[in-house]
Amino acid sequence: MVVSERLDSGLRLVTECMPHVRSVTVGVWLTRGSRHESDAESGVAHFVEHMLFKGTASRSAQEIAQTIDSIGGQLDAFTAKEYASYYIKVLDDHLPLAVDLLSDMVMRPALVPIDIEREQSVILEEIKMVEDVPDDLVHEVFAQQFWSRHPLGRPILGTKETVSSFDSDQLRRYFSRTYLAPNLVVAAAGHVEHERMRELVERAFAGLPVGDATSIDAPPAVAPGLVVRQKDIEQSHICLGTAAYPQADERRHALYVLNTILGGSMSSRLFQHIREDRGLAYAVFSGLTTYSDAGAITVYAGCAADKVGEVIDLTIAELAELRRTPVGAAELQRAKDHLKGSLMLSLENTSSRMSQLARHEIYFGRHFSLDELLSAIDEVTADDVQQVAVDLFSGGAPVATIVGPALEERITADRLRI
Repeated sequence: MVVSERLDSGLRLVTECMPHVRSVTVGVWLTRGSRHESDAESGVAHFVEHMLFKGTASRSAQEIAQTIDSIGGQLDAFTAKEYASYYIKVLDDHLPLAVDLLSDMVMRPALVPIDIEREQSVILEEIKMVEDVPDDLVHEVFAQQFWSRHPLGRPILGTKETVSSFDSDQLRRYFSRTYLAPNLVVAAAGHVEHERMRELVERAFAGLPVGDATSIDAPPAVAPGLVVRQKDIEQSHICLGTAAYPQADERRHALYVLNTILGGSMSSRLFQHIREDRGLAYAVFSGLTTYSDAGAITVYAGCAADKVGEVIDLTIAELAELRRTPVGAAELQRAKDHLKGSLMLSLENTSSRMSQLARHEIYFGRHFSLDELLSAIDEVTADDVQQVAVDLFSGGAPVATIVGPALEERITADRLRI
C-alpha cells in the first residue's frame, strides 16, 4: 500500500510497504536540477551532489563509507536536469541509521575548500570522459542543439570554466537556497510502515530549513538544425529527434507504445530494418526524454561513415510510415505486451519501487498503481498511435547531430524532412 503526506515543514513523504521483502530503499529527492541553474553556475547541482559524499559536520567521507559498508548497505546518488536523488538500500533493521545518514548528508555538508578543489579535478576528468565516449557525446551535442539557449540544453556536468570557478561560498549559497523542505521528497519502499517512517523523518529532518519553492523557468522551444562534429574515431554516431510530450501529458501511453514500435525493442522497426535486414548498425534504438513542460523522442544509431546517409534515410522513412499508416493489430499487441512486461519486471525490487514513488510524486502529485498503468497501456489503440505520429512527425525536419570521421557524402537539412 502506498501512503503519501506533506509534513508541516513542507517536506513530502511517500512510502510503499512490501511485506514480502526484508530490505528497504529510502531516497531523498531534490526537485531541483541543472535546469534551475544560471549560466554562470552551470554544473553546480551536480557538483553539490559530489560534495555531499565528502563529509558532513559530524562524519568524514571515510566514516560515511564505513557506516554503509558495516551494514552491507548500498549508497548512491545522481543529478538530472529536473531533480537530484540520494538513496540507500539496507536491511529493514538498519532503516533508522539510513535515514539519519541521509539527513546528515543533505542538511549538514562540510563543503571544505580543500575537498572542493580535489572534486573539481574529479569532475573535470568526468567532463573529459564524455568527450571520449562518442555515443554519450552525440546525445550531449544533440541536447545542446535541440534545447538551444535554454537551461535544458546545458550539460548536467557543467563546463570546464564554470566547474573551475566554484568555491565554498558559491556552493553554500546554492545549497542554502535550494535544499529546503518544500523542495524535498523522501520516498521509501520495502519492509517499512508509514507511521514508523514518519517518526524517523520528522526526527532526522527536524532542522531542515523552510522556505518557498522556487518557480521553474519558461518552457523551451526546439531549435531546428543539423550539427556535424568531426572526430577521429572508427564509427559515426547519429542522433536525431523531434519534440514530444511533457511527462504528465495524457497522450503519454500512446507515445510509449509508438516508441516501442519505432525502436524500443529487438522486434522494433528500426532494429529489424537497419540492423537485422541490412546490417548497417550494431546499436540502433529510439528513446524518450520527458520533462515537466517538454519532451523529445530521439533515434540513435552507430554506423560506418559511408552508411550515415542510408541510415538517416531509413529512419526518416520509418517516421513517415508511422505517420501515414496505422500499425497492425499484432504489432500493436506485441508492443503493449513488451511495455507491460518491462514495467512489471522493473518493479520487482525496492530501489525501482522507491524511484517510481518519487517520480510520481514529483510529476503527478499522486501515485499510479500497477493496475492503473497496465490498464492505460491496454487502452491504447492503433488510431492513438497514428495520431501521435501525425502530431510529432509533421513539423518538418528533425534536429540531427552526427559525431564521427569525415562523412563520405554531404548531409543537408532538406534530407531530414519527413
